[in-house]
Amino acid sequence: HGQGKRPAAGGGDREKIRGPRHRLRKVTMLSSTVRRAATTMGRRTMATDAAHRPPLDLYGLNARYANATFVAASKSNNLETVESELLAIKNSAENSKEFASFLENPLISRDDKTKTVTDLLSGKTTPVTTNLMTTLAGNARLNNIVGITDDYIKLMKAKRGEVEATIISAEPLNKTQEKAVSEAMKTQFPKGAKVVLKTEVNPSILGGLQIQIGDKFLDLSVGSRIEEVSRTAV
Repeated sequence: HGQGKRPAAGGGDREKIRGPRHRLRKVTMLSSTVRRAATTMGRRTMATDAAHRPPLDLYGLNARYANATFVAASKSNNLETVESELLAIKNSAENSKEFASFLENPLISRDDKTKTVTDLLSGKTTPVTTNLMTTLAGNARLNNIVGITDDYIKLMKAKRGEVEATIISAEPLNKTQEKAVSEAMKTQFPKGAKVVLKTEVNPSILGGLQIQIGDKFLDLSVGSRIEEVSRTAV
């Protein structure tokens, strides 16, 4: 008898026909969204990393620890606190024979050193300093703490824009002389630099001055001139 009408294409059938393409578009859109999000996150991460990057390129074993400590301290907003803690530890290492012996003694096991360091510092210093010291204990590198601290201080001075200058004279300089030398040296410093001026006395230079600015050394001493004249005369 009468033939039934063929169901119109649509509804569920249309979804079956268009389903794969529709799902493909959704996957493509999702992939594109993920890529954009990943790119944004990557840029933010790079910006964050740049904000905490050490301001100097230092190399060597001590520098590796100092760089890692600087980054960790920067991320936890504890740069100055860690600096003070490391200076205190360095001071103990240089002035306490007992503490220095503990740091250097190879007969004390790594586990025992780690436990002792944890007991000494946990809750009394920042986690950054405690982690550094326990890591050094575990790696049998505690005797490197003085060198690591020195490198950390270099990074902190660079961050603050400090330039260290040392004036060596045969006799102590009075305030007027010190100020005059400081004014004369200003042209040697980068604009905006914070100059940390130190003075030392060395009678062997006889007179005049020796000036150390960063890695630069200028010898204006009488002693060096006498040596130069002696060499010329010969």
